Formats: sequence, structure tokens, C-alpha cells
Amino acid sequence: MTTAILIGLLIPLLGTMLGASFVFFMKRDMPERLQKALLGFASGVMVAASVWSLLIPAIEMPQTTGFMQVMPAAVGFLLGIGFLLLIDELTPHLHVGSNKPEGLKARLSRTAMLALAVTIHNLPEGMAVGVVFAGAAEGHADISLTGALAMAIGIAIQNIPEGAIISMPMRAAGNSRWKAFLIGSLSGVVEPLGGLLIILLASLFLPAMPYLLAFAAGAMLYVVVEELIPEASSGTHSNLSTIGFAIGFVLMMVLDVVMG
Repeated sequence: MTTAILIGLLIPLLGTMLGASFVFFMKRDMPERLQKALLGFASGVMVAASVWSLLIPAIEMPQTTGFMQVMPAAVGFLLGIGFLLLIDELTPHLHVGSNKPEGLKARLSRTAMLALAVTIHNLPEGMAVGVVFAGAAEGHADISLTGALAMAIGIAIQNIPEGAIISMPMRAAGNSRWKAFLIGSLSGVVEPLGGLLIILLASLFLPAMPYLLAFAAGAMLYVVVEELIPEASSGTHSNLSTIGFAIGFVLMMVLDVVMG
């Protein structure tokens, strides 16, 4: 079980590294149409994972009915939204394609602020993978090891375009291919670290599992609503992001149902 958990935590990082390696094969910046489609795809995967892998198990886990059954999921979800909102407001960061820093003012380089933006983005994904593996390790009937692996694989698949979306602008900005690849790859390191932290917390607070599942769902959906969907829908070719969303959503839904 321990080996499977370690492998599961590393799978999303491998997806990010694979996406970042695109910088060695693409000579110019990523085409806008492709970027729109990939952003939509990532959004679809994250929404489906939040519902099937996190919120539904969080609702079904409590041995009660009515309001008390759904309360842990509702509270955890809102706490996850609030947590990411707080981090977003306090952390100085700069989104790819933007020249306006967000968060508290700080004398940081553009590269450092871009890295912090990606860290904020990837942390919820690592937490989500960590909490489902924690649930599987503790033997919860609503979460299986294969279902946890499905979650990790789904996040890894959507990390491939994310890694490319991060590394390609770095290359276009004048960085070497290896530096762009390294920055893109390192953006995914926070995911296994965040997952490990959640596993440790879950082992200490077993009754809090429904809250932790919903917390991770809220954190992921904050990223989708705050960042991915607005970026995918702005400007032209937004229909491609909608198509990408549908494909990502269905893919993650099928993975979770078939492997879960």
C-alpha cells in the first residue's frame, strides 16, 4: 500500500514533466487555439474529479441522513474555497500572459512570481490526490485504491497541457529550453508535497475525512472558476475551450467510474 501511495503521488508530477518537455519539440509559442482547448480540457478534468472523486464520497461517507449527512461536505467545500481565496490574496504572483502582479506587493522577479502563481494552482491538485489515497489507505468503503489511482492518472493527464502552457511562454520570453523545462517541471513538485501533507493530516484526524475530501474539491474548483475558465473563455476561439472541457470532463468521469 505504501509503495502504491508513493507512486500515486508522483504520477501527477510525471504528467507535468511530460508537458514541460514539449518545449524541446515546439519551436515557437503555443498556438492560441491549442492553448484554449487545453485550458478547457484541464478545467473539465478538475470539475469531474471534484464531483466524482471528492464531493460524492464526502457526502456518502457520514453514517447519517439529511442535513447532517451533507454538512461535512458543505463545510469542507466552503473552507477549501476560502483557503485558496486567502492564499490568492496574500501571495505575490503573476499569471502567465499577464503583466499585472496579484497579491501582496513584493520585490520578486517575474520568474519567481510566475512560479508562485503555478504553485497556487497546483497545490489543490496535490491535496486532492493525497486525500483520496489517504481514504483508500484507511479502508473507507467509498474510496478504493484503484479509484485513487484513477484520480492520480486523471490529474496527470490534465497536467500534461498545463506543463506545456507553463514552459512554452518561458521559452518565448527568452529563457533556454532547459531552463523553461526545469521551471515547468518544478511547478509540479508542490503536488506530491501537498498530497503527502494531506495524508499525514488524515492519519491524525480520521473523522475529518469527509471535510478533507470536500476541502480539496473546493480548492480545485476555486482554481477552475477563478483562473482556468476565465482564461479559456476570453478572446476568440472560446468554443474550443468548451469542447476541451467536455472531453476532459467525460474522460475523468469514465476513469473514476470504471476504476473506482
